[in-house]
Amino acid sequence: MDDMKKYSESIFEAIKMTNEYGQEFWSARDLQDVLGYTEWRKFSNVINKAKEACENSINDISVHFVDVDKKAEIGLNKIRIIKDILLSRYACYLIVQNADPRKKIIALGQTYFAVKTRQQELIEDYDQMTEEGKRLAIRNEMKKHNKSLAEAANQAGVVDNRDFAVFQNHGYRGLYGGLTAGDIKKSKKLKKNEQILDHMGSTELAANLFRATQTDEKLRRDKIHGKDNANRTHFQVGKKVRETIEELGGTMPEDLPTPEKGIKEIEKERKKRDKELDD
Repeated sequence: MDDMKKYSESIFEAIKMTNEYGQEFWSARDLQDVLGYTEWRKFSNVINKAKEACENSINDISVHFVDVDKKAEIGLNKIRIIKDILLSRYACYLIVQNADPRKKIIALGQTYFAVKTRQQELIEDYDQMTEEGKRLAIRNEMKKHNKSLAEAANQAGVVDNRDFAVFQNHGYRGLYGGLTAGDIKKSKKLKKNEQILDHMGSTELAANLFRATQTDEKLRRDKIHGKDNANRTHFQVGKKVRETIEELGGTMPEDLPTPEKGIKEIEKERKKRDKELDD
């Protein structure tokens, strides 16, 4: 049986724990088993790389990686104390980003923790938000990351508006199975002046946010040069996100429903409602 068929994202939820304050965390030992590392020594190397990435992103390591001692059975009625690390969701995200990419379960872990981490970064109570609230939050995050992506693409050699339009189309084609921005716009029956991202549900927006952030990071991390290489990178990342959605049994982005209301209409309604409350 294929590794990806044996697993679903529920395996990461199954090993998640919650402390008395309602904060979620994972055990490094449990994560080690799920990710298929048989030796703690080798997995410790991955954790150390994740800690370095945490520090480089100006985050407090001690908040996301907490060293603890743990009892482990080593035989009949025999117990010994072993080292373990309690991990935040962000720490798990950094670990799977630095884990062995040849392991198929790693791709699933990268998607699960990256998407959940991005959502958590948007707002702490993301899961309690309405669909409209989620759309607004992710759309605003998308605006920020598209600026960062445009900067990374420019550094790679995507220099003018026409080049950037071609670059963006490569990302869409990868994620949407060959469809261009124009094709997507047509399928959503949008007007010429309407933006595609304003007419996506939260699930479709989250997939595009993941595409954008991962392409941004890859362009910078791998020091991609040349607009053809940048276009290829964007397509490959989009395609990888699509493959992972398929492996998870999710709906392809082009098959997701288009919401009745656009983002601008929702924002307008909220401003009107807020004004009425203030009066």
